[in-house]
Amino acid sequence: MMQGLLHLDTALFHWINSGWSNPVFDVLLTAARNKYIWLPLYVLCISWILFNHTVRQSTYIILLLVAGIFVSDTISSKVIKYQVQRPRPCHELFMEPPVIQRVPCGGGFSFTSSHAANHFCLAAFLVMVFGKYMRKWKYLWWGWAAIISLSQVYVGLHYPLDILGGAMLGTLIGWSFGKIGHRLLVEISTP
Repeated sequence: MMQGLLHLDTALFHWINSGWSNPVFDVLLTAARNKYIWLPLYVLCISWILFNHTVRQSTYIILLLVAGIFVSDTISSKVIKYQVQRPRPCHELFMEPPVIQRVPCGGGFSFTSSHAANHFCLAAFLVMVFGKYMRKWKYLWWGWAAIISLSQVYVGLHYPLDILGGAMLGTLIGWSFGKIGHRLLVEISTP
């Protein structure tokens, strides 16, 4: 069963990495994984929190958000990756067809994707804490995390299961920290 799952994972990897190849995705999906591209969104998000909440509320929310992402990143990159030790697809020398490597491969292991874990953690946290304010906009956070995660497959750094594992981990952690943040906001706001 595990071999079948890994075979499907590799087939999906090739479909995204090779099958989706085109000049537009080469630019967009390579850029999507760059943290500096998203910096204005991060600044806007923090600014929104600061301008719409008291200093005390903003401090708690931002500290919980940073703590959640730290926990997500640590569990993904320092615990799970070293327990599973799955090589990145770009390290697989005999893969057929060969991996289209659009960015430097780097070191480390593949499962789970820390990019996916951290961005799904952020999305889950924000939706949990501010979902009632976001309405339909909350789906943009999920879409944003999904695009960043899929770009990791497209550039040749991760398999789809790495992304799925990271997304599940990040969502669980973000939701947990978001639940605490939501409860704190309600308690602090209540006179």
